[in-house]
Amino acid sequence: GQGSRPERREAVPTRAGDLLDGWRYILADAALRPLFLNTALFNGLVMAADALLAVLMLGPLGFTPWQYGLAFAVPAIGGLVGSRLARPLVTRFGRHRVLVVAGTLRALWPIGLVFLGPGTGGLLLVMGVELGLILCCGVFNPVYATYRLERTANDRVTRTLSAWAVTTKATTALLTAVWGVLGSLLGPSTAIGLAGVFLLATPLLLPRRAAVPLPEHTCHPPKERR
Repeated sequence: GQGSRPERREAVPTRAGDLLDGWRYILADAALRPLFLNTALFNGLVMAADALLAVLMLGPLGFTPWQYGLAFAVPAIGGLVGSRLARPLVTRFGRHRVLVVAGTLRALWPIGLVFLGPGTGGLLLVMGVELGLILCCGVFNPVYATYRLERTANDRVTRTLSAWAVTTKATTALLTAVWGVLGSLLGPSTAIGLAGVFLLATPLLLPRRAAVPLPEHTCHPPKERR
């Protein structure tokens, strides 16, 4: 019942101390720390590159708005397919292996955007890159969410997830601004390629070993479904 789960009464953190506690908890855990850094950098670099991709496609390359929308709408099916594949892949290969392989593969796709050009070929290239990226993220995300939850104590979940979300959003905002400046100085295509190069390094921040679930999570197999 609710009385036996005091962690459910944890309020949403509104104070800096709550966020600091979440950050301390994450950074002190050898399994959560690399995943935390990987997520913040990956999401930030992808979003920064996507902002410049819009400028490049709708500007110098001359794509119409409907073509730009099509380039991102069609690959979205990859997210659904990836999420459906995650569970059987984990069952067959194990969570840690799927986490590392999917986390590595998703970082390889964006570098392909350096070859982007005008016309149908360019449109198909963007669709292919986005499909591969979204498919790999579709596999990675539910596995990573389960991995993170099983390494977080029940009484730290709200503070930890809040600190995680704040960091990811702040990193995305910062990197988008930085890459906007780089796009102005180097050109959108070069800046997108630079983001792709940095993304190639993000797999180095994935956990090296399979994390042992905390004792309070070991008797809850339904969480595998998250």
